[in-house]
Amino acid sequence: MSLDVMAIVLFAATLHAGWNALVRVSSHKFQDTVLIVLGAAVWTAFLLPLAPMPAAESWPYLAASVLIHAAYFTLVALSYRGGELSFAYPLMRGSAPAMSAVAVSLLLNESPSLGGWIGVLLISCGVAILAGDSWRAGTFRAAPAMFALANAAVIAVYTLIDGQGARLSGHAFSYTGWMFLLTAPLLLAISAANQGREILQRIQLGWGRGLIGGACTLASYGLALWAMTRAPIALVAALRETSVVFAAIIAACFLKEPITPLRYASIFTVTAGAVAIKVF
Repeated sequence: MSLDVMAIVLFAATLHAGWNALVRVSSHKFQDTVLIVLGAAVWTAFLLPLAPMPAAESWPYLAASVLIHAAYFTLVALSYRGGELSFAYPLMRGSAPAMSAVAVSLLLNESPSLGGWIGVLLISCGVAILAGDSWRAGTFRAAPAMFALANAAVIAVYTLIDGQGARLSGHAFSYTGWMFLLTAPLLLAISAANQGREILQRIQLGWGRGLIGGACTLASYGLALWAMTRAPIALVAALRETSVVFAAIIAACFLKEPITPLRYASIFTVTAGAVAIKVF
């Protein structure tokens, strides 16, 4: 992997951690998550006319992806209600590769390599250390932890669905673009059903935040997709897991979250495990 491609993947990882930080600091977490998805849909609407329609074979996967992503974004918002970025983000993003590896082994009878199982063990140890450190510091909250781990399972599911759907679509960006475009009105409807006109007022007040967060979400995916055309997919996917580290840096430097040495150790352990699963 060349240095320029590596730098772009690291930038994409930072963008992903960045839009999660926007949700974390928001006082209206679900509404602002909806805003970010709407922002991504707006940017996508300008770009989709340049891309072909996804192949018909991918449409069932696309429909399933829209539903599972609605759950994903909802759980993101719920995870940050009482959950710190440096706690919830590693649980969500770090645990997903381990769950994917175990699911593939159980459901598809494709056992990971020795390096992959070492990665699962590292992630499990990192998550245990993270939870133990939060418990020791008195900041552990059961609900955010449960929501974050549930979202890790959701991420593992949509990874399998979108992996197959993108292949069948014939155009990965078009597939993902339509996913954003269709997920946005579904989340908007859910928010409107629960909160009525509050979401419309939030759109009027926070449309700038939505466009910024949406740009981060879309650019993070688009840059990683571009990188996968220039470097081995496994290496790009592994390097993207550094978003867990960038989330910790953002949490410490900008959100002023207290991060102990033990929490840093757990975050790096989770990252190392995720990279091991992707590479080996």
